[in-house]
Amino acid sequence: MSWRFLRDLLSGVNKYSTGIGRMWVAVVFIFRLLVYVVAAENIWKYEHDEFECNIKQPGCENVCFDHFFPVSHIRLWALQLIMVSTPSLLVVFHVAYRENREKHHNQKRYKNPGDIDGGLLYTYLISLILKTGFEIVFLVLFYKLYNGFKVSRLVKCDIRPCPGTVDCYISKPTEKMIFLCFLVATSCLCIVLNLSEMSYLIFKYSIKCYWKRHIKKHQGSKNDCHVSEIISHNGPAAAGQFHNSSSPLPLNIKDEREERSLLT
Repeated sequence: MSWRFLRDLLSGVNKYSTGIGRMWVAVVFIFRLLVYVVAAENIWKYEHDEFECNIKQPGCENVCFDHFFPVSHIRLWALQLIMVSTPSLLVVFHVAYRENREKHHNQKRYKNPGDIDGGLLYTYLISLILKTGFEIVFLVLFYKLYNGFKVSRLVKCDIRPCPGTVDCYISKPTEKMIFLCFLVATSCLCIVLNLSEMSYLIFKYSIKCYWKRHIKKHQGSKNDCHVSEIISHNGPAAAGQFHNSSSPLPLNIKDEREERSLLT
């Protein structure tokens, strides 16, 4: 299998990620993709040929192997890698949409199309939720399919056409067990990184929204105080002008009212 597409995808996502997101990319690329390509793929390469039972009944070994390994560990691991990396395409597509929009209108609409704000923030959070969901689903799937995160040396099979209970032996069980534990550990680490990045983004932009509202509120109160000072300074003549709708407003009072209407 060629992993060039996945490598290019992770490299592209790295440009638009936070610091925690770059850590996630590094974990996926180094501790999952490279480990899969360099080592894990060869360990499970001949798992069916090396699966042996103590009886030569035609079809018995095939049936038992299919019962205990309905999906190969390594193929399920490859599918997991693809699924947890695919949601990152949403971020890449959204940034490309922003860039294309600027070119179409021939004007600068964003400070930086790759900045995580506005609609891109929601897209980024959705991609994190999807990645976390896929990780959890595949961990549960591994646990259910193989009856836990373990690789037994010996399994007993009594499925037809086997004549009775047959002992079957799995090749390289210790080595497979080590890589399976490594798979589970890296998946859990990626879940922690995704949850941490979600918490960081939500906290960061909650604080940002709070300060924006606080500044607007503070500016509004300053404008109110400024208008009252002008009224008190101009005296009864200025106050009479406010109550008379036919008389024109003083220029400075009119500007203050227009400014207040813009703030609200």
